[in-house]
Amino acid sequence: ANNPLSLSWLNVYYPLAGLIILALLIVAFSPIAKPIRSLSHASATQDFIDMLKMSYQPLVLIFVMSIFLYVLIEQSIGTWLPTFNNKVLNLPADVSVQMASIFAAALALGRLMAGQILRFVNWYPFLNICLGLMMINILATMPLTQGINSSAITSIFEAPFAAFLLPLVGLMMAPLYPVLNSVMLSNLDKDKQASMTGLIVIFSALGGTTGSMITGLLFEKMGGEQAFYMSIIPMILLTITLFYFKRLSQTHASNGH
Repeated sequence: ANNPLSLSWLNVYYPLAGLIILALLIVAFSPIAKPIRSLSHASATQDFIDMLKMSYQPLVLIFVMSIFLYVLIEQSIGTWLPTFNNKVLNLPADVSVQMASIFAAALALGRLMAGQILRFVNWYPFLNICLGLMMINILATMPLTQGINSSAITSIFEAPFAAFLLPLVGLMMAPLYPVLNSVMLSNLDKDKQASMTGLIVIFSALGGTTGSMITGLLFEKMGGEQAFYMSIIPMILLTITLFYFKRLSQTHASNGH
């Protein structure tokens, strides 16, 4: 923190690489059942084409739109939160990054809590409540960023309330991604779930990249506060796609497909 030009922070990637290797070993030796081979014995190219064809189905199309919007929101906030803390809240660079870690912790805690809550409530109203709370969080946090004097802050314990409130949006958005995936995969036959997982990966990556780029451009042109206000737009769009996803998934299930 006292030497912004120092590159010593790059050393953090060595333990990260070690953790990746550890994860690789855990997966390699995990007793995961082998998938049942398709009777059609289609080639990898044909499997890829079949995966793309799935996206033309109304249920799949609205689902991948929902996934795209969710990851767009998550990455637009998560990627630029340290910059927001630094440029808008005027926190020191190291404290800005540390405060952003609350967002990741909130995501993890939110998914653990959602797993228990969803044992007792329906997923659709629950996700709508989560989206509503996300919008309220953004609308409540931005006015609190005005007139903050962060010149004397040296640790996260001295950070202003707004720096703690905004990362908690992760607590509210956490259930969306796994629940949407679970509902979609539950509506498919097992032989189509691998293709759907491929679509999930593709549209998640597209949404993450798009969200980071859009927020970065807005951050530069309009400032951090307005850029984060704009995240409400994809939240509203996700509320709309969620409504149609609920209807189409019910129709799909009632038709026995």
